[in-house]
Amino acid sequence: MIEESILIERINPARFFGPNDGTLKYLRKKFPELSIVSRGNELKVSGTEDSIQQFQVKLESMLSHLENNSKLLPADIDQIISGKKASSAINSPKVLVYGPDGKVIKARTTNQLKMVEYIEKNDILFAVGPAGTGKTYTAVALAVKALKEKQVKRIILARPAVEAGESLGFLPGDMKDKIDPYLKPLYDSLQDMIPAEKYARYLEKGVIEIAPMAFMRGRTLDNCFIILDEAQNATDIQIKMFLTRIGPNAKIIITGDLSQIDLPRYQNSGLSKALRILQDVQGIKFIHLDEGDVLRHRLVKDIIKAYRNNQNEERKSSEKKDEN
Repeated sequence: MIEESILIERINPARFFGPNDGTLKYLRKKFPELSIVSRGNELKVSGTEDSIQQFQVKLESMLSHLENNSKLLPADIDQIISGKKASSAINSPKVLVYGPDGKVIKARTTNQLKMVEYIEKNDILFAVGPAGTGKTYTAVALAVKALKEKQVKRIILARPAVEAGESLGFLPGDMKDKIDPYLKPLYDSLQDMIPAEKYARYLEKGVIEIAPMAFMRGRTLDNCFIILDEAQNATDIQIKMFLTRIGPNAKIIITGDLSQIDLPRYQNSGLSKALRILQDVQGIKFIHLDEGDVLRHRLVKDIIKAYRNNQNEERKSSEKKDEN
């Protein structure tokens, strides 16, 4: 038996619980295998992991129904539980998962929507673009969605362990302590989407694995959703090694930003070569995100644009020198 805390924040909890907690009482009848207790805007749900997961899926549909309708009647609950009534919001390709605090996580730009569409129909997806375009966050949300819907059994997240233009020096601790600084953005994204206790269990059981891409060598990865982040810092040999790990019922998303390569000068990024030579391979799709996909501070778009313009000017200047 485990216990999960679910926050009701998308709507007024009183609307969901109903007059005299009528909806809550009805849910207890419909889910007798669970203990469901309300405390303010929080539900404490106890039971087996599978039964709680099924309850969360139905609960999300109920909340979405209330967002689009004035009431949640017992008949509506019956239809949602039986699967005869599906929430349009849940089925929308824009909605990916709900965070533990009720946060709606969805594709918010045209290119993020393309990521959702392409990975449904293809096994490998390259999502390339500047910082702040949501490529990694969307990729992680797609992986969590696939795990929650039991399309895969595991999530594997990898990054090249390359320092971003500065020396970190000697890092104390065991192997996990040494690699964690490189993988922090992936931890942050996952913790946005999975309750803390469940996230810890997933890590412990290997349902979620986060590791440097060097740890992938020699493995065959099946029944899993694999993400390679910061792929611009992987060499040609590493990219090839990573792509050839894919096994049956697996999907790969590779994200990167070619404007932020941190490899030593004598090493070329394998990402740019992969983008070039894999264009005609069936089952592989490519998306190029740009400043139009940036959802951070408004200045990020202008910063990206300024650096791109400067890069173009330097390239033109270099071409003129070569001509002379």
